[in-house]
Amino acid sequence: MPAPLLEVKNLTVRYEPKLHAALNAVEDVSFTIDPGEFVGLIGESGSGKSTLANAILRLTERPGRIAAGQIVFAGMDITTMSQEELRPYRWRDISTVFQSSMNALNPVARVEPQFRDAIELHSTLRKGAVVDRIKELFDLVMIDHRFINAYPHELSGGMKQRVNLALALANDPKFVLLDEPTTGLDVVVQRSILENVRRLQREQGFAVLFISHDIGTVLDMSDRILVMYAGRIVEENKTRALLRDPLHPYSKGLLGSYADPRNETVRITYVPGRPPDLSREHQGCLFAPRCPEKIERCLSVEPGLLTIAPAAAEVTVAPETTSAEAESERPPEVLQRVACHVAHLQREAPDTPGLPPKTRRFQGPEFVKSVGETEEALSNEVFLQVKDVTKTFRTRRGLRIEENEVIKGVSFELRRGMVTALVGQSGSGKSTIAKMITGVERPTSGEIVFHSKSGPLNVGGLGGADLARFRKLVQMVFQDPYSSLNPNKTLEYILSRPLKNHRKMRGKQLRAEIDSLLEAVALTPPGQYRGRYGFELSGGQRQRVVIARALAAQPELVIADEPISSLDVSIRAEILKLLHKLVQDSDVGILYITHDLLSARMLADEVIVLNNGEIVERGEAIDVIRNPKDEYTRRLVEAIPNPFAEALA
Repeated sequence: MPAPLLEVKNLTVRYEPKLHAALNAVEDVSFTIDPGEFVGLIGESGSGKSTLANAILRLTERPGRIAAGQIVFAGMDITTMSQEELRPYRWRDISTVFQSSMNALNPVARVEPQFRDAIELHSTLRKGAVVDRIKELFDLVMIDHRFINAYPHELSGGMKQRVNLALALANDPKFVLLDEPTTGLDVVVQRSILENVRRLQREQGFAVLFISHDIGTVLDMSDRILVMYAGRIVEENKTRALLRDPLHPYSKGLLGSYADPRNETVRITYVPGRPPDLSREHQGCLFAPRCPEKIERCLSVEPGLLTIAPAAAEVTVAPETTSAEAESERPPEVLQRVACHVAHLQREAPDTPGLPPKTRRFQGPEFVKSVGETEEALSNEVFLQVKDVTKTFRTRRGLRIEENEVIKGVSFELRRGMVTALVGQSGSGKSTIAKMITGVERPTSGEIVFHSKSGPLNVGGLGGADLARFRKLVQMVFQDPYSSLNPNKTLEYILSRPLKNHRKMRGKQLRAEIDSLLEAVALTPPGQYRGRYGFELSGGQRQRVVIARALAAQPELVIADEPISSLDVSIRAEILKLLHKLVQDSDVGILYITHDLLSARMLADEVIVLNNGEIVERGEAIDVIRNPKDEYTRRLVEAIPNPFAEALA
């Protein structure tokens, strides 16, 4: 057996903020990654995934610190190395794609010199050879070479994501840590890029730790899975074994959140409740308050992460074999670790009194989407008309003016009490359409008519006070939660602004409504979040605040631009149910912009497919996803990951 490339030994990361109680965000975590291995790390937002990633990269900042344990990379203990000592290894041996990749590029430098700095520092390439290398990397992540000299603000969110991925692979590293590398990418581009990364990884032998909320993609790409909850690894398993027989109830809950959107009735489960407050003392299993399988022992004794005996069907060991020999002879695919009393007893002592029956599915709440709901919504009143709209951007290059037509004759309608999904690849024009509907951009030609309850409005002609009044009717949930919240303001202040400005609330009524909004997006208890700042929240928690702010004004139309792309799987179903309930209980309409066909299928009644600024297909969600007519739509559907099909075949 070759030595592991990365060894994490009993790692604990502690946060000691001045204004809040101290907590261990990562507690006693141990695992290894071998050369050439592709390991997935899954878990809810706030479970410690990014904290663990930053610790491995030695990027933990105050008030956080590595309180205990070791990080060994290629035989070197890097736990206490200085930043200057680590510099030669970064971007050469160790590289990363950060979770907040939209903020990871220098906004005042073109893309090419940012690549040149990293490549020239760690290689012998110079001048034209560097440009050739950048072109190779752009081909890998499917970006046109003309964007090499672009500024970051000239790239869409998905393109920035791909540029960061290309930068991580620039110097043929030994280890790549991918923290949400494909957030914001449509499934076609995502699959193509990850397949290229997987191919390169096999050819060059570098190891990958892949962190993502996208359970389907992680399961589809990874050799082995680590499941993290409340700062601890609760299950370690080979991917196929996890899909066939998940051990920890939390793993079952995560797997239940993924389904095939091509099914006529789509059913997803989710884990109720919230992760524990790690600043408080706990007794027993941290997952017990949310677990449908808990037994009395779970409430008093915290389970350790222990190797579990393989099922009888998985391996047969000769009777005279010692335990050490049995461990060495056991096939690698059945080596499993789990931190769960119930899982160990179900495997080793299934006759234990009071033990719940073994199940593969999580026994929790469900969100079900069937075809019948759409038929009723399609008869509702039209309240927004987009009529033959075009949009051309003009850019001055010296004395020359370049024109780029990004929207080409787009027409569609939105109905009250209905969700329409706008699906397309990064750079297809989805966000530009959203900006024109909200009045941020004006159409070059065509018109957008909003039929408000007080009369029709030509959105492109609005200005001043009229535009300000219109924006109460149309609210937006932005794609990037990291730049959507003012870092200098508390959540209470952020949510109070639309309530004061649009609904004239004050005093106790204002405080009660802020609490109601926080509870609606599952930030509970509200008192724990009102006084917090955006930078103190995980990416998923920030996005929930953005959604709450959009709902505060009680709009007639909500434009949701990738609203759940940063949310963990346990909260995605709840947010989709929240948006679904909002539509069912009122006549609000939602334009749901997404790359995720599963969430589009779960929420939308109608799907519009946009490609290169043109609508190529439109129809009921079930029809478009199950029977696509356009070639691009077919590629979108075929690229949907379905790891269960192969594992359970």
